[in-house]
Amino acid sequence: MQKIDFTLKGIRADELSFKLNGIRPQSGKMDLKPTFSRKVRRAVENERLCFISLTVKIEKTEDAPKPFDLTVTMTGVFESDAKTDEERKSVIVGGTSVLYPYVRAAVTSLTTAALAAPIVLPVVSGALFPEDKDAENGIVS
Repeated sequence: MQKIDFTLKGIRADELSFKLNGIRPQSGKMDLKPTFSRKVRRAVENERLCFISLTVKIEKTEDAPKPFDLTVTMTGVFESDAKTDEERKSVIVGGTSVLYPYVRAAVTSLTTAALAAPIVLPVVSGALFPEDKDAENGIVS
């Protein structure tokens, strides 16, 4: 993957939500299985700007009850000189890596503030999404 310089211009929390479901774990440990998603937008008025929104959710389902529902969405504004698709992909992968620790900290802070057992997401070195692993290996999808 071609490396390109980019700058984090700002970051914001779009959504921080925690809702108790009244479900208690039977065995003391519960597999929470967070899901991650990402949205990428470009600024119409300035093609150098890229907005990356990273969301993590922990939600109950019929098959997998959870003691709470949690959603954290944060958006980072990144500036770069990316012109090609490969360069833009590099900014998206790198921007996601920059944004993830903020999302991780927000999940821990939110669960702690709710007086629940703090949830600490794992440290991720490298790509967070499978399609980013391909980009790291020089394959642009």
